[in-house]
Amino acid sequence: MDFNYSNEQLALQETMQRFIARDYGFESRRELARSPLGFSAAAWSQYAELGLLALPFPEEFGGLGGSAVDIMLVMQLVGRGLVLEPLLTTVVMAGGLIRDAGSVELKKTLLPKIGAGELKLAVACYEAAGRYDLSHVACAAMPSGGGWRLSGEKTVVLDAPSADQFLVSARSVGAVDEVEGISLFLVPRNASGVSLYSYATQSGGRAADLTLRNVAVDGAALIGAAHRGLAPLERAVDKGIAALCGEAVGIMLALNEATLNYLKTRKQFGVPIGKFQALQHRMADMFIAAEQSRSMAINAAVYADSDDAALRRYAVSGAKTYIGQAARLVGQQAVQMHGAMGVVDDVIVSHYFKRLTMIDLSLGDADYHLGRFSSCMR
Repeated sequence: MDFNYSNEQLALQETMQRFIARDYGFESRRELARSPLGFSAAAWSQYAELGLLALPFPEEFGGLGGSAVDIMLVMQLVGRGLVLEPLLTTVVMAGGLIRDAGSVELKKTLLPKIGAGELKLAVACYEAAGRYDLSHVACAAMPSGGGWRLSGEKTVVLDAPSADQFLVSARSVGAVDEVEGISLFLVPRNASGVSLYSYATQSGGRAADLTLRNVAVDGAALIGAAHRGLAPLERAVDKGIAALCGEAVGIMLALNEATLNYLKTRKQFGVPIGKFQALQHRMADMFIAAEQSRSMAINAAVYADSDDAALRRYAVSGAKTYIGQAARLVGQQAVQMHGAMGVVDDVIVSHYFKRLTMIDLSLGDADYHLGRFSSCMR
C-alpha cells in the first residue's frame, strides 16, 4: 500500500494551511466562538470557493470526488486552526449520508447546495437513553397519508443551531433497540412542531437538543429505504469518526510544537527547562503518541470508504480508542509542562486541550469504541 500523499492532496493541505495562517488567527477564533452564530459566515463562503465543501461528493453532482483520506488531511488543518465551521456535520456526515443513501433527485438538489455553501445540515441520531448506540431509537415515525409524522427527542445534535435542515433517525417499526425498523428523514428547521434547546459546547462550538412534536413531512423526506436506515447512518457516523481522528491528530501535532517551543524559551535556574531530562522524556512520549495516532488516523481514513461494515467498524473504532487515550496523554502533558499558563484562556494550549476532550466524547468515547472494537474481534 502506498502511504505517500498525492500532489493534489498536498496542495489541498497547503491551501487550507495558508487560509488558516492568514485569516483564522487565534484571537479571531476566540471572537467567533463568543459570537451568536459561533463561527464565521465569511469563512464558510471561502471554503465553498476553495472547493472544500464539495470535496467528498461525486463530480456529477458538482463535487470533487475526494476520498476519506482527503477529508482526513483537511481535518488535520481544521484541528490545528481550531476551526469552528460545521465541516464535519454538514459535509462529512450529512452530505456523506445523502451521497450514499439519497435518491438521485435528492443528490441533484442538495449536494450542489452544500458544495456552494448555501445549505447546512445536522445529523440528529442520538438519544439520551441510548448513549452512543445508534440503534437505540425511541423517536417514532408514523405513516400519515403519503408522508410521515415524527415525534420524539434527539440530544446533543452537533451544529444544530445553524442548520437549515436535520437528518433525523426515527423508528418506523419494531421495538426501541431493534436493528431493523429505523428510517431516516430530512426535516426542515422551520417545520411545525420542531423546537431546539441550543447551547455552546466546552470547545466553543454549538449544539442543541431537538424536540419533534407530531412533525409532518412528505414522502420525499424519507432518505433511502424505509426501515433500513441504520446501515447508511452507521456508515456516515463512521466517516465522521475517521474525520474526528484526523482533527485530533492535527491538534496533537500543534500541541507538541507549542510545548516544545515553550520548553526551549521558558527558563528556570538560568537555563531553558527543556534541558531537564525528565521533561525531555515526557516530550518524547508526546511525540510517539502523536505519530502513532497519525498512523491510526490514516488507517481509519483508508477503511472509512469500505463497503465492508465489519472491517470499517474495526478500523474506525480501533483508531478512535487509541487516539482518545493518546490525546488525553498529550493534552495533559502539554498543560502541565506549560505550568499555570496551560489553563489560561488567553493561551491556545487550553483551547486545544478542551477540543481534544470534546473530540473524545463526540460520536462515542474511547471506552465505548474499545467495546465496539472488541466485539469485532469475536
